[in-house]
Amino acid sequence: MAVDSILASPPVCEKDAKALQFIEEITRNADKVQQKVLAEILSRNAKTEYLERFKLNGATDAQTFKSKIPMVTYEDLQPDIQRIANGDMSQIMCSHPISEFLTSSGTSAGERKLMPTIKEELDRRQQLYSLLMPVMNLYVPGLDKGKGLYFLFVKSETKTPGGLLARPVLTSYYNSDHFKTRPYDPYNVMTSPTEAILCVDSFQSMHSQMLCGLYERQQVLRLGAVFASGLLRAIRFLQLNWPQLANDIRTGSLSEKITNPEIRACMARVLRPDPELAELISKECCEENWQGIVTKIWPNTKYLDVIVTGAMAQYIPTLKYYSGGLPMACTMYASSECYFGLNLNPMCKPSQVSYTIMPNMAYFEFLPHEPNSTRDLPTRKLVDLVDVQVGKEYELVITTYAGLNRYRVGDILRVTGFHNSAPQFNFVRRKNALLSIDSDKTDEAELQTAVEKASKLLQELNTSVVEYTSYADTKTIPGHYVIYWELLVKETGNSPSNEVLNKCCLEMEECLNSVYRQCRVADNSVGPLEIRVVKNGTFEELMDYAISRGASINQYKAPRCVSFTPIMELLDSRVISSHFSQTLPHWTPETRR
Repeated sequence: MAVDSILASPPVCEKDAKALQFIEEITRNADKVQQKVLAEILSRNAKTEYLERFKLNGATDAQTFKSKIPMVTYEDLQPDIQRIANGDMSQIMCSHPISEFLTSSGTSAGERKLMPTIKEELDRRQQLYSLLMPVMNLYVPGLDKGKGLYFLFVKSETKTPGGLLARPVLTSYYNSDHFKTRPYDPYNVMTSPTEAILCVDSFQSMHSQMLCGLYERQQVLRLGAVFASGLLRAIRFLQLNWPQLANDIRTGSLSEKITNPEIRACMARVLRPDPELAELISKECCEENWQGIVTKIWPNTKYLDVIVTGAMAQYIPTLKYYSGGLPMACTMYASSECYFGLNLNPMCKPSQVSYTIMPNMAYFEFLPHEPNSTRDLPTRKLVDLVDVQVGKEYELVITTYAGLNRYRVGDILRVTGFHNSAPQFNFVRRKNALLSIDSDKTDEAELQTAVEKASKLLQELNTSVVEYTSYADTKTIPGHYVIYWELLVKETGNSPSNEVLNKCCLEMEECLNSVYRQCRVADNSVGPLEIRVVKNGTFEELMDYAISRGASINQYKAPRCVSFTPIMELLDSRVISSHFSQTLPHWTPETRR
């Protein structure tokens, strides 16, 4: 069912009115916009190796395109992408020069994906960003009277053998002139200095951004980070470091731990002795109970601006606790491959978030998601943007200006309705993702490999892993992976020691992909992996419980990831020992495995 026009509410200024009118126009004519986008992409890329390989012969219509161009995954494109990464400058996938690679979540082989992009994609991303505040201003008045405290960070950059930069999409955006020289907008003023955001040392960056937010606590009207996990990391940082932050404010001098010259120079303009503010921060932060700490420190906060859909939904209760129940706004839906759309009702409940696809961003198709279907993939016909059905689930397939053609993104979406003729979607989950704390994503095959590798350390003790399962523990900050092991100890007097099982934890981490290890080593956004050894017979009890709830004994398989509270309680009640990685796994910015 179509929602009411967003123009039903009066925009706050002429700039907002133009942005909202643009949304109305492209969503009202979604099919026409989509055909134009596809024709533009195919016309400009007609002479590329990729399209010539499938003998498209310059055709720009959807029917010919669909009949000749196959649906692909990253693994299918990897040989072409590797050629570009190695320095091949010919028109392989795109007629425009590849400007850099945007790194994405790991492949099944544990490598970080490299997504080729072109300079004009920055303009397309900036256009979507420019629509966010005009929509938000319809729901939250007066945002021009204060500032946003956003914890934003860059990550390490590497270069491919051919010399092209490879970095996450947000690192690319924050380093661009679109961000660094953005014009003043009273509705989008942030407390964090650009110098602090662009510092690759996460501690120095966080310290400086938090300090600026504390100095301007009365001006802060919204708190945000990209993901919910990022905002919780900031709160945890405040818990651990408030004495030093209060001392900086009390004395008006920056901690000696902050050595970055650009940060020290910009913070010199911010710092001033304020004993009264330092005392307030000390008084609030020294309390054991941190419930509602956000509104105690930043009393004028109207909402939290964070993604809490998909895997991030696990953080909602913790955010509610720390914020005192502030609304959580999920504003946009994007990935390294493409920016997709925005939430036209950003103040809705997290469980009701729907993203409206902006039809000008790329050419969109949708593969009906039938997890239990026995039909071959080719017989499941892709559906156009305007033809999806409410209530149905689909996997997103995109064709982009940068040279991805009928590319499976791996996101599972559920249609909730339409805005004009553009569909709106719930983000359901990442396809095949099993565990996720931050930007990491670990699938079942990867977890299995890690368990097998770690369990080899037990062989000399004549011990083996009988069964295992896992869950992403987000009650700790940062969150961490928990792996439940049931062991078969064949020599009673030779059971694995705490030291050996700690080594098993590290061995598992070494087997996980580079995205996970970067989160552990460089970003500190994931905590040490934990193995909890459970009593013998625990997984039989788990099966008995599942059968009592209707599972078939013939088809039962131990779940490789659990989240259902009664199952968690059963497992935890059977734990006989817990073990953690004692050191960090190996990771360097050059590592992609």
